[in-house]
Amino acid sequence: MPISFEKPVVILSAPRSGSTLLFETLARAPGLHTIGGESHRAIEGIPSLHPAGRGFASNRLEASDAPPEVAEVLRQRFAASLRDRDGTPAPGAGSIRLLEKTPKNVLRIPFMREVFPDARFIVLWRDPRAVLSSMIEAWRSGHFVTYPVLPGWGVPPWSLLLVPGWQRVKGKPVEEIVAYQWGRAMHVMLDDLEALPQDAWRSVRHESFVAGPRGVVDALCTWLDLEWDAPLEALPLSRYTLSRPEPGKWRRNQAAIERVLPLVSGVADRIERVLAGRIAS
Repeated sequence: MPISFEKPVVILSAPRSGSTLLFETLARAPGLHTIGGESHRAIEGIPSLHPAGRGFASNRLEASDAPPEVAEVLRQRFAASLRDRDGTPAPGAGSIRLLEKTPKNVLRIPFMREVFPDARFIVLWRDPRAVLSSMIEAWRSGHFVTYPVLPGWGVPPWSLLLVPGWQRVKGKPVEEIVAYQWGRAMHVMLDDLEALPQDAWRSVRHESFVAGPRGVVDALCTWLDLEWDAPLEALPLSRYTLSRPEPGKWRRNQAAIERVLPLVSGVADRIERVLAGRIAS
């Protein structure tokens, strides 16, 4: 009997919203398995799922992009790399609880539901000013380039997730690129979430998670039918932290952020309306 995936847990978040910290924390739960990190290679290693095989349209994937043969190949790719919290490879057969995350999955909810029909989604959201500031710094750092040669783009090389309509911000300042990138991704995600059954997803506010991690983890484990047996009084820095967190750090880019905030005010308001009522508790 091969590995079967039972109620996989998929973390959804915009880039630079703290999803690595949440992923690394939940990966300590007994009974969860991960592939050790983000799934870029597992998914985009399948030619039909890589943007290059899709005219570099975006990272958007629909349910129709997961015909049975593609879905099975992807499940096998995950199964081959599974490990538990101690780094022990998963058994070669039986039921497995998968924990999966990459920010690109905000554009892939229908696809992930097709591959994993009983998936549960955790939506992590954060103050837009902090997200935009961190995304700006990610672009400027050069450490988050995802498509170094994006046809029709130019410089700087494309970083983070590739959103539909990316051509609209060619030649724009980095803060405008980031505002469009975040806003477009969030609209797509919210549309998809509203089409899901209500019991398929819950939300977590990043600020609440950082301030009281144990309460958030307990609520998530209750919802997900998971156990928790590790101490959790304080959170470490995640592996992708560029600079140490501090209150109001976004003000380093305050002028740029305040200039583009009006461009994303609509989606920011929509996030509050949709996600605030679905907080894990």
